Amino acid sequence: MYSPGVATTSGNTTAYGNRLFVYEVVGLSQSTDNDSLDYPIRRSGSVLLTVPYQRMNQEMRRITRMGGRIVSIKPLDADTPLKVAPTRQSQVEVAQPPQSNPTEEKRKPMTQTKVEVPVNIYRPKDPYIGKCLENYPLVAEGGSGIVQHLTFDLSQGDLHYVEGQSIGIVPPGTDENGKPHKLRLYSIASTRHGDKGDDKTVSLCVRQLEYEHPETKETVYGVCSTHLCHLEVGADVAITGPVGKEMLLPDEEDANIVMLATGTGIAPFRAFLWRMFFEKHEDYKFKGKSWLIFGVPFTANILYKEKLEQIQSDYPDNFELTYAISREQNNAEGGRMYIQHRVAEQAEKLWNLLQDPKTHLYMCGLKGMESGIEEGLSPFAAKQGVEWSDFVKQLKKEHRWHVEVY
Repeated sequence: MYSPGVATTSGNTTAYGNRLFVYEVVGLSQSTDNDSLDYPIRRSGSVLLTVPYQRMNQEMRRITRMGGRIVSIKPLDADTPLKVAPTRQSQVEVAQPPQSNPTEEKRKPMTQTKVEVPVNIYRPKDPYIGKCLENYPLVAEGGSGIVQHLTFDLSQGDLHYVEGQSIGIVPPGTDENGKPHKLRLYSIASTRHGDKGDDKTVSLCVRQLEYEHPETKETVYGVCSTHLCHLEVGADVAITGPVGKEMLLPDEEDANIVMLATGTGIAPFRAFLWRMFFEKHEDYKFKGKSWLIFGVPFTANILYKEKLEQIQSDYPDNFELTYAISREQNNAEGGRMYIQHRVAEQAEKLWNLLQDPKTHLYMCGLKGMESGIEEGLSPFAAKQGVEWSDFVKQLKKEHRWHVEVY
């Protein structure tokens, strides 16, 4: 998903340069997920990991996610533990050596702990330069437009994120005035752990923007989307961010998640669903109800179709999938089937779900979706004696109404 705008920090050069550091970590051997890893366990129950400076923060997050706790950090060539102070508000804190306090609570893994949402780690003036690891098409034969799935390497920096956030991409070159192109924002399509599950990548779902110039009638292609859709594997890409707190997935495992998407608006919901159903965490097991209503022009434009239908097949009690295929399906009046028509068809079911305080509704896609949803649900709300606008205000007040359109 793409939305225009500015965002997002950077620079991580310090006096430590490219030196190596030794982490002493406890707790890794106590997890069944880690028993197969080749870590030499010391008599004290701790393990020693050698980490280059540029990967320190990533290793901290990875260790915490795996249930470990850092008890000391030393430069590889020194005996005195290093006291590390965070250099950015988004960095995680280094765990201090345990105190002799028998009532001390066991540290929770990162996925269970309330994690501070990272924002603006890299900014346009000093973006993170990553590399394209993969770039493959998502539209099947017979579909319209060009939509690509791209994955970028993050292993050489400190860029991290959570589901529902966006990153900025700065396209190379200059505009007609000779100034550098402005960044474009794209919703992140991967979970916080990346498509590889190693906390080292971020993925996007990008459609090449194409439209007719209103005066010249010439076909115009979007600068950044064209750059990304035709980016070669191995090429550099300038990344800023992450940004955004509007579309975050709730922490509660029993939340109900209603997702309304058009086209590449599927991006944040791919991240949600992959976290719910494909990743396996000891401390996050989705138990609620998720429902995706997905609007596309043709069946060939159903992005990630195979995986979505696999979730539907494997988890019928937890996931429902509804398509609105405008060029192939008709609504009740005989016209094209759009997402608002599916919402109107399911108005009673959606309304009842929204009465549950555990239900969150998300919209992502083309501008105008929100009015379309109002068109689909407000008549049913009126039958219940409720003014739709008042109901939406209440949902917003309860932080259960999440909208990102472009």
